[in-house]
Amino acid sequence: MTSEQSRPSSSLPASGPVAADQHHLIQVRGARENNLRNVSLDLPKRRLTVFTGVSGSGKSSLVFGTIAAESQRLINETYTAFVQSFMPSQARPDVDELRNLSAAIVVDQERMGANSRSTVGTVTDAYTMLRIIFSRLGTPHIGTSTRFSFNSAEGMCLPCEGLGEVSRIDIDQLVDRDLSLNEGAITVPGFDVGSWYWQVMAGSGLYDPDTRLRDFTAEQWDDFLHKPSTKIRIGTNNITYEGLVPKVQRVYLSKDREAMRPGLKAFVDRAVVFAECPSCGGSRLNEAALGCTIDGVNIASCSAMEISALARFVGGLAAPEVGPLLTALRELLDSLVEIGLGYLSLDRPSGTLSGGESQRVKMVRHLGSSLTDVTYVFDEPTTGLHPHDIQRMNGLLLGLRDKGNTVLVVEHKPEVIEIADHVVDIGPGAGTAGGEIQYAGPLDGLRASGTLTGRHLEHRVPVKESVRRPTGQLPIVGAKLHNLQDVSVEVPLGVLTVVTGVAGSGKSSLIHGSLPGRDGVVVADQTPIRGSRRSNPATYTGLLGPIRTAFAKANGVKPALFSANSAGACDNCNGLGLVYTDLAMMAGVSSVCEQCEGKRFTPEVLEYRLRGRNISEVLDMSVAEADDFFTSGQAAAILGRLTDVGLGYLRLGQPLTTLSGGERQRLKLAIHMAERAAIYVLDEPTTGLHLADVDQLLALLDRLVDSGNTVVVIEHHLAVMAHADWLIDLGPGGGHDGGRVIFTGTPAQMVADADTRTATHLRAYGQRG
Repeated sequence: MTSEQSRPSSSLPASGPVAADQHHLIQVRGARENNLRNVSLDLPKRRLTVFTGVSGSGKSSLVFGTIAAESQRLINETYTAFVQSFMPSQARPDVDELRNLSAAIVVDQERMGANSRSTVGTVTDAYTMLRIIFSRLGTPHIGTSTRFSFNSAEGMCLPCEGLGEVSRIDIDQLVDRDLSLNEGAITVPGFDVGSWYWQVMAGSGLYDPDTRLRDFTAEQWDDFLHKPSTKIRIGTNNITYEGLVPKVQRVYLSKDREAMRPGLKAFVDRAVVFAECPSCGGSRLNEAALGCTIDGVNIASCSAMEISALARFVGGLAAPEVGPLLTALRELLDSLVEIGLGYLSLDRPSGTLSGGESQRVKMVRHLGSSLTDVTYVFDEPTTGLHPHDIQRMNGLLLGLRDKGNTVLVVEHKPEVIEIADHVVDIGPGAGTAGGEIQYAGPLDGLRASGTLTGRHLEHRVPVKESVRRPTGQLPIVGAKLHNLQDVSVEVPLGVLTVVTGVAGSGKSSLIHGSLPGRDGVVVADQTPIRGSRRSNPATYTGLLGPIRTAFAKANGVKPALFSANSAGACDNCNGLGLVYTDLAMMAGVSSVCEQCEGKRFTPEVLEYRLRGRNISEVLDMSVAEADDFFTSGQAAAILGRLTDVGLGYLRLGQPLTTLSGGERQRLKLAIHMAERAAIYVLDEPTTGLHLADVDQLLALLDRLVDSGNTVVVIEHHLAVMAHADWLIDLGPGGGHDGGRVIFTGTPAQMVADADTRTATHLRAYGQRG
């Protein structure tokens, strides 16, 4: 710990109210949550404090898991037991004492629910306000606001049930009509010739398995595709037969798409075709709602406008009878524009928002709040923001501080670190190598501190002058998804291509709308990994298999004993390590299982050792520790890939629900690296990466390309842009102002010749280096 940590608050920059005594400090004493090592420190209130450190160093454990968690737990305890029974249970953080806490509001990057009925308009209440305005001002008058709700039977389009789209199965993605069943006409995974599903269909007697599907009679074709579930006799057995379409719907399409293995997910994406509902034209509403207008514009058209355009429309309305509501809606829409989301529309499904967009949508509700002395907690608020937009975000963070609030920000971007009143650097490493305060004090002291963060604040990756030569081109022709304006561009093969542009310019629409599904394309993104609280890196990557096998071989017993989901699980907690107790009217609680002490396995299983360690101790290892423990075979190969993607600090048994978006993406990348891939598509892989780790990521991308792969990265980080072989810049703005390719070329060409927002920032970045 440096001497800066003990500086009195009066030594802080005088950009806000000076903490005059201990009541103006949040005092943390003896924090031990997760990997924190008995951390004690003081944080100035009504200031902007940025927490830095490598991924896994303990920043989130301190800010979210200790300070914010205890604040919210104490607030919840002020409610009656009846009210608490409807709230999620929160255990007290592992900390000796927390003093002078204020109410904490956490604005995180958890994506909003992907419910198909949830939109930007519904989650911000903007659509609710709009419905009330239309029910009062719209002509002809059709009734109350529920008549304009696509989630209400009164307002929804009945054929699509308010979803705006209908789905159908593309039969030609299920079969090859030119083949017979015996020749493999069914192309659905799991229906190979000789498989059980195939045997039932080929032996049904309803059609000849040697006849080409194209030559089936109408009755045979209908039996083959659509016959409902019925009993048939094959040999001496009574078997249930159903047509291929209902079988595929039941076996595959009713399952959670996110839980499917990549190959099956790709099949479902090809086989199911979603189309705009012909009855409502995708508006979700019935004819009555669509026929009611204000100044000739109906509510669906308002919802489809970019928010910046809708703000102008609402601003032009003058109606004293709904004056306060119009004012509130205008302020809400203006806030969305101010925070850089003017390119969105209210009808945009909330599940399609990125983590950064979700966080900024949540932030809007706090911008106009009259509350002061609140602690706002942000998790990398610049995620998904182009350097052009970061300055605006910084202004919002400072604005919240200047209203008299305490702002705590976990962040890696130097542009945000540089506006901090106070910086707390945690490390020195990740996992068990972290959890200690390396520095606490003003920014200038961090630069001189010699910590990993301090040394890398001014670090710059040089703009690449010598680039790789493409081995070919991957064409994208006439892309029109979302705001793309009939874009055609060639993605070079065999090189590192970085796709850039301001938020909303069309980067994700271009790449994710054009490349996935093509041969050899592997997508590793930040979407949540589906799984129960039993899922962890060991189970998700397949690492648990060779670990169980190694334990079984060393001890002469069956592998199932070493699975907490199978024979070796503790009887008391069923292998969870925790016992969940329902306290009826009180909030339910979880406690460490007293029988296994959180180790998840029976005492008998824990007696078995592999080179001196039991299975619980191995699962508690970090990836880096396990990499030293397993030095050969499949386990070593998997651990090596996890290390390569910068996840050496993750514990093998750490629940997947605790991983950040960036960690999820890198975990998926580690799995995909085992596949034979030609084209890797990554979406902001620097999310959650410390400045010092970006160089390691660039080295990994280089290895992928030098091994003969193509890597396409959607990214805002200037270091990644500078290191690219080829840049594709979209813009010039977001929404309707974007959707065009405004530059293609090398980083050096962009710096020398381009006149785009990206070029301006890359030019300045190179000059600073």
